[in-house]
Amino acid sequence: MTNAGPTQREPELLGQTVVVIGGSAGIGLETARRARAEGANLILAGRKPEPLRRAAAELGALTSAAFDAMDAAALERFFRDLPAPIDHVMVTAGRPTYGRLGDMDLAQISGALDEHLLLAIMVARHAANKVRSGGTLLFMGGTGARRPAIGLALASTVTAALPALTASLALELAPIRVNLIAAGFVDTPLSASLLGTELDNRRDHLRATLPIRRVVGPADVAALAVHVMINTALTGATYDVDGGQQFVHA
Repeated sequence: MTNAGPTQREPELLGQTVVVIGGSAGIGLETARRARAEGANLILAGRKPEPLRRAAAELGALTSAAFDAMDAAALERFFRDLPAPIDHVMVTAGRPTYGRLGDMDLAQISGALDEHLLLAIMVARHAANKVRSGGTLLFMGGTGARRPAIGLALASTVTAALPALTASLALELAPIRVNLIAAGFVDTPLSASLLGTELDNRRDHLRATLPIRRVVGPADVAALAVHVMINTALTGATYDVDGGQQFVHA
């Protein structure tokens, strides 16, 4: 009697096109890598040309575009030039803003809100005519600012607003599905740039205090992102991936 080999499964994004804005590093790059492994065609966008070129070459992307996502004209041009229809758009561009409001000028405050809320709105407007029925628009948010603290006013505002925006867009853009991933600390190059010499201390603290006893990495977020793309019953919801960080003083 011969033993049957392992069952081969069909890649779950085979032939679908995934657009990742912020796809040259960190969570965006890892999501693109996982989507590619599931058979997706990739279109990557990012602000820095050289890292974007390397990511596109590594993953065999259909195309890539280097631009600042907060440049409204460039963002509109990017979506206008996309082939239609596409299947999924994920936005990981942007970085958190911390500090007391009294220490910031109006331009800093406006820019921080624009980088998250306005960008999500602009992407939704452009994606509405490009994403196929049942496809996905997926945003990134966070869990860390759900607990009020000094220096988190802007981060808390964005944290509270994005789930509400996501739910409303899920109704407004239906049957396109709109979802939000809320992450805690994720061990990415962005985290390293924000923490500098404190990075290793932060990692050690999280390993000791998180219920999962390890640090969340980009692959953890990417696995959830691709699942949300694949599962066509999911829309209008916020999915936490923070290793339980919001439940402990981490």
